[in-house]
Amino acid sequence: MLIGNQSWLFQNKPVIISTGVTGGPFEREGRLADDFDVLHEDLWMGEDSYEKAHRLLIEEAIQVALEKGSIQKNQIQFMILGDLINQITPSSFAARTIGIPYFGIFGACSTSMEGLALAAFILDKGGANNIVTGAASHNATAERQFRYPTEYGGQKPPTAQWTVTGAGFAIVSKQNNSNQNEPKVTTATIGKVVDMGLSDPFNMGGAMAPAAVDTIAAHFKDTGRDPSYYDLIVTGDLGKIGRATALDLFHQQGLNIMEDKFQDCGLMIYKEDQPIQAGASGPASSATVIYGHLIKQLKQGKYKKILCVATGALLSPMTVQQKESIPCIAHAVSIEI
Repeated sequence: MLIGNQSWLFQNKPVIISTGVTGGPFEREGRLADDFDVLHEDLWMGEDSYEKAHRLLIEEAIQVALEKGSIQKNQIQFMILGDLINQITPSSFAARTIGIPYFGIFGACSTSMEGLALAAFILDKGGANNIVTGAASHNATAERQFRYPTEYGGQKPPTAQWTVTGAGFAIVSKQNNSNQNEPKVTTATIGKVVDMGLSDPFNMGGAMAPAAVDTIAAHFKDTGRDPSYYDLIVTGDLGKIGRATALDLFHQQGLNIMEDKFQDCGLMIYKEDQPIQAGASGPASSATVIYGHLIKQLKQGKYKKILCVATGALLSPMTVQQKESIPCIAHAVSIEI
């Protein structure tokens, strides 16, 4: 049901019954490599284009989630997914292969939690029994579309971020009381587009931070919860610049969010000695870390309540060329044991 102005409370608490997470060679060397189900040795992944490899990441992650959940495709009513590439073609081509009724969505790097919020809403209202949702990105496809092909060897400023090659998906179902240790989706806050006039495509973190703070503030206002309610508040890909900016904005707004409880997926996935500049980015940044690493930690009891805030910059190559500023958005979903 609606609470406040932009949040949903899921009375039936849909359950995340399984996840599938795939990645590439850079993720294979990262801090969270053990939390991936499939890791590839190169960016091509046996395909003849990076975009086809991007599609493969999605197909593999969904297949892993189905196998881990012991569920058949015909038991899934819908899949909700998206990516960064023109007209979300990797997602749509994966949907062609998989053959499950399909909602294609675009929220840039906020897509993972946008999809989870929509899936939980549909399930909570009895519109489905099982939904698969997630997001994906590929470093080489994103670099080719938004900046320069990796073969170009262009230099990047310290504020730039590294697009994650990976896919993270979850099967979300109606509540199953047989296992109380399953993560449940309890609330969602849908973000507004926030544009502070920044136009540098190499500083996504700084551009997205105000949107993340706006959504987090709205979440606490709508739910009446205090930041101390959560064991962890995690953003998708603010990186070093965006996380620091967000902490400053919290302070300005009087939001008492402890620094050690406010983390970012883009700073968790890679090791410090990997050349990622300001951190990781891409829809797979939040999707792989949340559906791989954090869901595992929930099940292991390290956390009981997490607020996951996926952040997205809604720019395109065309808007960059036309010198437009960068509209940004963030969607928050609470996952609890």
